[in-house]
Amino acid sequence: MRVTTRSIPDPGDLLAHLPRTDPLAWVRNGDGLIGWGVAAQLEVRGHERFSRTQRWWSNLISSFDLDDQVSVPGTGPVAFASFSFDDETGTSIIVLPRVIVGRRAGQAWMTTIGDDAGHSLPPASVPDAPGQVTWADGSRTPQAWQQSVAEAVRRIQGGELDKVVLARDIVGQAEGGIDPRHLLQRLSATYPSTWTFCVDGLLGATPELLVRRTGDLVTSRVLAGTVSRRGDHDDAGLARALLSSDKDTIEHEYAVRSVAKALAAHCTDLEVPENPSVLELANVQHLATDVTGRLADEAPVLALAASLHPTAAVCGTPTERAFTLIREIEGMDRGRYAGPVGWFDHHGDGEFGIALRCAEVDEEAGRIRAFAGCGIVARSQPEGELAESLAKLQPIRTAVT
Repeated sequence: MRVTTRSIPDPGDLLAHLPRTDPLAWVRNGDGLIGWGVAAQLEVRGHERFSRTQRWWSNLISSFDLDDQVSVPGTGPVAFASFSFDDETGTSIIVLPRVIVGRRAGQAWMTTIGDDAGHSLPPASVPDAPGQVTWADGSRTPQAWQQSVAEAVRRIQGGELDKVVLARDIVGQAEGGIDPRHLLQRLSATYPSTWTFCVDGLLGATPELLVRRTGDLVTSRVLAGTVSRRGDHDDAGLARALLSSDKDTIEHEYAVRSVAKALAAHCTDLEVPENPSVLELANVQHLATDVTGRLADEAPVLALAASLHPTAAVCGTPTERAFTLIREIEGMDRGRYAGPVGWFDHHGDGEFGIALRCAEVDEEAGRIRAFAGCGIVARSQPEGELAESLAKLQPIRTAVT
């Protein structure tokens, strides 16, 4: 297939140009990538889903006739991907779109794939909001989920493990259909510093960067430890309390350690800040640590994502014990929630976030399934964890309504 990349005038709001059918997106602070159409697609399951994706991609790009006159990260052929959380359940989706539009540092471009190229940028549009949305419990009631939290705390205090992340879901039903572009534009406008994403019906605004590879520079952002926001004066005090909270700093330390250990297998000059900072979002504040390193091997971003997933921030520690406990007491199938989501190119570069603050959308049925998870440690309280989950569900609920 012929792949052509050309500079284009600044398109303005990238998300406003998405067509309704099968939109793909990865946008932060106005920059990023959007795509539509399907030039190639892979659905993959099992433990080897990352390596099988890399083999598929390597074979695919070997057949491309590339004409890239821009040559920055994200130009040329780019695949959007959303991987399942659990290798035993769920299907991972990888899509190479027929059209990709990107912008980075003031430079914009369009990539077209296929011999019948001749695509143009759709005009900007404002999608309709859905009708009234009725929310209901998902896989479990709040009371049943709190019982699982209490059981996890009991196991942790008994020395079985150090931390586990338990997730819950809620389900919304909208009158008429749901246009996914409405949610994407609302999420991007409200949470511009997060990565707004959409791949095969899974969309959201994640604050957590699993891994970015740009040449030999590797970056990961770790978030663990959360407090809701209340107002400017209260938020400053809450941020100080978050930084001094034993429960939250211990939870955060487990997550940072798991990322640093995984990246150390591929990187030199690894920089791990001694203390976290506080990341402020519109609805919550998180403890945050950015880990950086220089790539010591030729590992593509897919291999880095495979070595990092699942981090302690979405699973727990030790990893295998936490995974076993999640399967035992969480009571739901996460699907692609909390799995890696993002993009990768033909150079091995790319960005993957963790699919958080997200939902699965069935636009024709008007159905939306939203997710939230909480890190459980020895000092966790079921009522407090439920309140934290409600705060994490708020971005999707607000975007829909």
